Amino acid sequence: NSRYILFGLDDGGNENTHVYAVDVETGEQRDLTPVGEGVKAVIVSYRFGQPNTLIVGLNERDPQVFDLYEIDIETGQRNLLLENDGGYLEFIFDDANEVRGALAQQSNGSTVVYKLVVGQNDDEAPPEFEEFFVIPSEDTLTTYPYLVKGDSLYMLDTRGRDKAAFVSMNFTTGGEVTVIAESDLADVSDISFDQVTLEPTAFLVDYLYPTWTALEGEYGEVLAAAEAKFGNDFAILSATADRSKYVIAGIGPTLPLVYFLFDKAANEFTELFVTRPDLDATLLQPMEAFEIEARDGLILTSYLTLPVGADADGDGIPEQPLPMILFVHGGPWARDSYNYNPYHQMFANRGYATMSVNYRGSTGFGKSFVNAAIKEFAGKMHDDLIDAVDYAISSGIADADRVAIMGGSYGGYATLVGLTFTPDTFACGVDIVGISSLVTVIESFPDYWAPALAGTWYKFVGNPANETERADMIGRSPLYHVENITAPLLIGQGENDPRVTKLESDQMVDEMANLGKAVTYLNYPDEGHGFARPENSLSFMAVAENFLSQCLGGIAQDYGDDFEGSTIEVLHGAEYVPGLSEELEGHGAPSSTGAEGNDTSASLQLASRRILFLSILSSLVRFIQ
Repeated sequence: NSRYILFGLDDGGNENTHVYAVDVETGEQRDLTPVGEGVKAVIVSYRFGQPNTLIVGLNERDPQVFDLYEIDIETGQRNLLLENDGGYLEFIFDDANEVRGALAQQSNGSTVVYKLVVGQNDDEAPPEFEEFFVIPSEDTLTTYPYLVKGDSLYMLDTRGRDKAAFVSMNFTTGGEVTVIAESDLADVSDISFDQVTLEPTAFLVDYLYPTWTALEGEYGEVLAAAEAKFGNDFAILSATADRSKYVIAGIGPTLPLVYFLFDKAANEFTELFVTRPDLDATLLQPMEAFEIEARDGLILTSYLTLPVGADADGDGIPEQPLPMILFVHGGPWARDSYNYNPYHQMFANRGYATMSVNYRGSTGFGKSFVNAAIKEFAGKMHDDLIDAVDYAISSGIADADRVAIMGGSYGGYATLVGLTFTPDTFACGVDIVGISSLVTVIESFPDYWAPALAGTWYKFVGNPANETERADMIGRSPLYHVENITAPLLIGQGENDPRVTKLESDQMVDEMANLGKAVTYLNYPDEGHGFARPENSLSFMAVAENFLSQCLGGIAQDYGDDFEGSTIEVLHGAEYVPGLSEELEGHGAPSSTGAEGNDTSASLQLASRRILFLSILSSLVRFIQ
């Protein structure tokens, strides 16, 4: 439906999203899911041939599961489509937007794929599902059904193989799986479908670099045109129904998202708009993609960005060792890629080498790579990060005395592990919404995560209800090793975070303060799992660059008006960051010197204008998805 833009929006980062429709002509905005407090709405399915119909999931009846509703976008009328009494995680739809199946995780971590045999559009009988096949526990995170078209179920599949292949199987009879696309190098990680016919048109394999391959000739011509203009640095976002025109985004390490309209018949690109028009592309640095061998032989795909002029001969190694930031991605079931990375560009501009490593547990490299992380939090997963630092030092990239660790969510946990388990490796750390206790974080997960815990957190980390596993989780939690910390720490937290709650940061800061450790604690009362508001992102990075400058020796700009419009609260340790206490006093807002206490914290609303900082805004949060 070209009349409306649909989007989800929560309240202050609490992730209880509502689904909204905005009329592109009038600007009128309507809440299509006006549900009560604490209810989450998610867009589940939409089909091109039904432009006024949207299927959403609501956990209004039961906070752990989502019932399916059909919503008329024009009128907002909502009708119950299917009541989720089976604890299903997801539903499988066909090309007519009908429910055909569902997925439910079992206590052993496996996932059962069900077929709907009775129910939808049948007022005489409730929904009835029957088991179709089982995804074993080892394949739960790497096997994923997409949709049903005719008798074919399209899916990514690692059953009986290591790397995910794009396959089809007969959804009526089961039987033999037909491989459509595969790679020995990495998983097939994404599929492009024609939005009208739902025929698969291309697949993505992303090892060191993302590579799309066409599955049919017409789409191949579009890919060839995009590759001729952008190399690998593009994404095809949408097309007209007749596939005569496409919206294609150019995005890569030195290309921060430019939108184009591609006319296929004319073979012509027309620039639509630049997302960061004030960002001088000449300041952006290339990204190096390479492999690191871990101590046990596992290969870790990694990415490095160096400051301007640091690599005169272009061999990917600076002329002299640099201060380095190891930036750890969240998830951990996610990955770093060869792409525009605002953190890499920001820190390269400030004089740092910035490295990101796909440690074991990262996705896209096969199921054995993912499963190598089972019960390895603060173990081999952290060894991979230390091996990367050792590689950087031995290769002449990093100055051994000036290495920082930084990240969000799991990356924040890795930062805390770095300072507590390997305190001699890092000069300082920056933790954004990081986990301090594996026990308390799992015990505070949202209700609607419960159906998925067996094959994820319980399997990879442990179940805190199990006494033996709980003890192991405590042993792998930074909170219980604070006495080992010797380096300063900066913590950023969103107060409404439902995934890694504020308790995780509170208890870490309390323990460090009690032991006289240097920790600075920033809280944002209108944020959740990371910082969504540009003003908050800017204020956090203003503090972070001054913090890093003190421990690594890089460049830092004055604060200027970087706090304007931000809701930043400095709950503890302003004195540990150069100029922060003075900046707070200059604006008439006192900072807290205690471990906690919102009554004395600095809730500031000041101003922001830094071009390079603005490149952070759209992707500050790359955490658990």
